[in-house]
Amino acid sequence: MFLERKLKDQSVWINIDSDEVKKNAQIYQDYGIDQETIEYALDKNERAHMDYNRENGTVLFIYNVLNLATDKDYYETIPMTFIVQERRLITISNQDNAYVVDMLRAYTEQHEPVSIYKFLFAGLELISNSYYPVIEKMDKSKDDINRLLRKTTTKKHLFALSDLETSMVYLVAAAKQNRMLLEHIKSHGIYRSFDETEKEQFDDAMIEARQLVSMTDLIAQVLSQLSGSYNNILNNNLNDNLTLLTIISVLLAVLAVITGFFGMNVPLPLSDDKNAWIYIVVISLILWGVLTKVLKWVANKK
Repeated sequence: MFLERKLKDQSVWINIDSDEVKKNAQIYQDYGIDQETIEYALDKNERAHMDYNRENGTVLFIYNVLNLATDKDYYETIPMTFIVQERRLITISNQDNAYVVDMLRAYTEQHEPVSIYKFLFAGLELISNSYYPVIEKMDKSKDDINRLLRKTTTKKHLFALSDLETSMVYLVAAAKQNRMLLEHIKSHGIYRSFDETEKEQFDDAMIEARQLVSMTDLIAQVLSQLSGSYNNILNNNLNDNLTLLTIISVLLAVLAVITGFFGMNVPLPLSDDKNAWIYIVVISLILWGVLTKVLKWVANKK
């Protein structure tokens, strides 16, 4: 949706809905947005970065936000564009990240008018904070899945664990890129033009970005360890099953060898005894018992 809010010192914040602008691309030209910036804004695979135009002083920020509208079994992140012009902050949103616009609008309603950069960094801090409820939910899901897997290791639970791992890959990458963007801003010349209030807000955004990296990295490591542990357990169970099947096949081979002798057309002991089958069964059971203990001892020894 198109939105316009006044900021401090005659500055304004304008939000442009990229989905609606596709019908009227002239809006971009009306606000002095060049073609390269438009391509950045419409590219859903764009990574977080900063681009400074020395000719007109326009600064482009691409920041990773969480995609809460995903229909997949795992979470992904999408880029959102922030354009800082002389007295104007422009955000380019779409249906997937519209919730960020709602947070920014609520911020303007609950706070006094602020400068462009303070509003920008406050928005980046809000974006980082929006990750935490999802991360906490994933952390709880991790504990629940781990508890279920300890009882029964099923494909359903393993797929759920895999979806959590996939989500964390996206979240860790997005969080690190966001942190790198803020670090780039601090090392850039525009940082020296900030006033104390803007620098304080920038520091708050940096703290949240670093904390987000730490949280996502920790959970990702735990998930990786859990996945590796259950992979080892499954491999161990497979080895145990193969060992059991080998023992069974050896024991069956004993009976096959014994009965095979009596299937030959040659004179054999007990061939004329009507109770011979009883003796054969007893001998087979004794051999089975001895071989079972020997094979178990060999398997346990390994």
